[in-house]
Amino acid sequence: MRAGPSQDEIRRQNLGALLRYVHVHGATTRAELTSRLGLNRSTIGALTADLANAGLVSEGTPKETGRAGRPSLVVRPESARVYAYAYSIEVDRLRAARIGLGGELLDRRDLDRPPGLLVDEVVPLLAAAVTEMQQAVPAGSIRVGTGAAVCGMARRDDGLVRLSPHTGWSDESLAERLGGAELGAGGPVVTGSVADLSALAEHVRGVAAGCDNVIYLYGDAGIGAGIIAGGRRITGHGGHGGEVGHMVVNPGGRPCSCGSRGCWETEVGELALLRAAGRAGLSGQAAVLAVVDPAARGDASAQAAVRQVGDWLGFGVANLVNIFNPELVVFGGTMRDLYLAAAAQVRSRLNSNALAACREHVRLRTPALGDDGALLGAAELAFERLLADPLDVA
Repeated sequence: MRAGPSQDEIRRQNLGALLRYVHVHGATTRAELTSRLGLNRSTIGALTADLANAGLVSEGTPKETGRAGRPSLVVRPESARVYAYAYSIEVDRLRAARIGLGGELLDRRDLDRPPGLLVDEVVPLLAAAVTEMQQAVPAGSIRVGTGAAVCGMARRDDGLVRLSPHTGWSDESLAERLGGAELGAGGPVVTGSVADLSALAEHVRGVAAGCDNVIYLYGDAGIGAGIIAGGRRITGHGGHGGEVGHMVVNPGGRPCSCGSRGCWETEVGELALLRAAGRAGLSGQAAVLAVVDPAARGDASAQAAVRQVGDWLGFGVANLVNIFNPELVVFGGTMRDLYLAAAAQVRSRLNSNALAACREHVRLRTPALGDDGALLGAAELAFERLLADPLDVA
């Protein structure tokens, strides 16, 4: 027979559960923690004391209670002192941030990314951004790790970027190089795709909070998806799942950057919209808005391009809805701008192509966290080790 958990294991699990609750929900009274975690008051008091002694939370009286009697102490995450670094490596920009426990964005740097920039050229730029941010870190702070979001297929176990066709990267050891530049000091470097980590962030503290079945579509030069099913991220073997942009929807269509033909992103991606509007050769969100904005003002050619691409967008969304039966589909990156311009075409195609049982409850939304989703999701990955065993990591 398998032995039950030891007292030490139970204590560690309870510490992790309490810290995770405060990390996700913010300042919380002891009374609420007692109710939500199903533990008695003395246990909550002991766990909170352990976390406070480790410098992970603080306790204080609420500012206003509106009730007579002694108020319940409020437990707060030490957001200013306990932090992770997060990076988002995108097609046309690089972003670095210091994010505190509780998801508080403490500091950030945004950099343009010239076309063709290699891994060995990206890492020093991020290192310089971290050096700047590190100067403002309070003494005695706890750095728990580093998370990196990348536009491409990043292997879960070691952060190897297997393929990023729109940047020219192939089999690049991103996590190893970030760690080698001492960007990962204070914890391991963990990686994921921009779409997957944006989905994670929206699920934890954004528009998808409380939804256990979510598809997050992220667009830049290509299209990827973060998929959450039953409350768990679906990343596939090795972490390469979610490449919905390479779902073949038009076998006789255009060649794709992946080497196939007729992939979904050749019909709905940034380049497809610009090509349909007669603006081939341009790129980036500004170029997308240069089509979307005139369409909103009544420009006939821009409207035709938006309708064409919006119809293909709805076609693919209907397929994904039939397969994953989500509660929510979120459109991020340039997909946000396209969806807002073509919502009628997307919903029409969804209504005609998706099964009634799958589509009738689906909500279509844009991100609550905006462009910060990838950074906050990368930080969530970095915090996971701390939340699993707070005292060991701290």
